[in-house]
Amino acid sequence: MPRKRYIVDLTAEEEQELHTLLRSGKPSARKQNRARMLLLAAEGRSDREIAATIHTGQATVQRTRQRFVEGNLAGALNERPRCGGAKRLDEKGLAVLESLAHSTPPEGRKRWTVALLTDRLVTLQVVERISTETVRQELKKNGFAWG
Repeated sequence: MPRKRYIVDLTAEEEQELHTLLRSGKPSARKQNRARMLLLAAEGRSDREIAATIHTGQATVQRTRQRFVEGNLAGALNERPRCGGAKRLDEKGLAVLESLAHSTPPEGRKRWTVALLTDRLVTLQVVERISTETVRQELKKNGFAWG
């Protein structure tokens, strides 16, 4: 059996924090699973045993061990920020979108369409470019009622 590269050695305070976290029932399932992984790893269990107990992959257990040893308890328990593009509409842009949606539609139109709102946001230079799908999702997510 190969020796473990990352040995989890919890202090009494860290162990108590993990037990408290598991008893509270508030954190996400992922966070609770990571806490269980660390507690089992501190008991000396192998990655294979931990993975079978928690019903997860061995690589996940190994990564959690590594994040704890190289970082700290919070780094091992919490999600890291994920990559992705920045939001196209900030709070100011959302405010402009809402005011447009509630305003009188352009001449010759009965109501605003998503395409018209998208074009108007670019015309008003609220954003440099934006897709109609992004505007539709923001309208839906923020519960904007059509004016």
